[in-house]
Amino acid sequence: MKKGTEDNNKRKGELLREIRRIVLVVVASFIIAINIKRFIRAGTLIPGGFTGITLLIQQIGMEFLGVSIPFTLVNFLLNIVPAVISFKFIGRKFTGYSCLLIVLSGILTDILPGYPITDDILLASVFGGIIYAFAASLCLFADATTGGTDFIAIFFSEKFGVDTWNYIFAANVIVLLIAGMLFGWNEALYSIIFQFTATQVLHLLYKRYQKQTLFIVTEKPNQVYEKIKSITNHDATLFKGIGCYRNQECNMLYSVVGSDEIRKVVSEIREVDEQAFINVMKTEQVTGRFYKRPND
Repeated sequence: MKKGTEDNNKRKGELLREIRRIVLVVVASFIIAINIKRFIRAGTLIPGGFTGITLLIQQIGMEFLGVSIPFTLVNFLLNIVPAVISFKFIGRKFTGYSCLLIVLSGILTDILPGYPITDDILLASVFGGIIYAFAASLCLFADATTGGTDFIAIFFSEKFGVDTWNYIFAANVIVLLIAGMLFGWNEALYSIIFQFTATQVLHLLYKRYQKQTLFIVTEKPNQVYEKIKSITNHDATLFKGIGCYRNQECNMLYSVVGSDEIRKVVSEIREVDEQAFINVMKTEQVTGRFYKRPND
């Protein structure tokens, strides 16, 4: 009876998680589409990534060929190869939800009316970037992505344990330079402001692929370690030393955890040992065995 109840609770939890993921993806799709129609196109911005490449292709088709190219078609074709890589190396559900967002946001971009919120291109760049970062973070919280370069960024983050968002920003700048040469530098430079804003805000909102190193001096190393392990599934190393001020033996735990876990870890450590001395340091890169929560 008890096992059956546990299985039912587990299935219910999994169902609720999938529903939450679908809701987040749908909401993010609406926000992305509205942002494209109300801010990005209103400011004639090229936001970088595959969305930016799609808009650039649309603009080239209209300006030089007189052809209106559907956003959905181009964006879907560009995402085929990254989606295959994601399916193989990151996760099936992760890729499925990401493809749902790509298709849904594309369709909504094609059908939703576009009414500019502001005629000020600087405001469109800054607030468009903030809104895009918010939508992208919703995708990531749903264990999905907006596709394109995000597939690539997450693949390298999973494979090599490095934060690649700034590298993606550099690649996006190249796209913007091409746009500047074709259509003028004014919009291209404002687009760099848009992309920089989006990248920095995304860094603040989503921290899974950022890591922090903990150095904890404590009189209760076993209890503190159990908290770290139960919350993050990460290990720790215990060092024995001598406290110079009191000239007494002390314990120091060393561990690396995700930045999204750090607040809860520190709070739980404080409950175990109020006198613990905790040093938190930003970690640029980790190699070796490091537990990563699966995307699926």
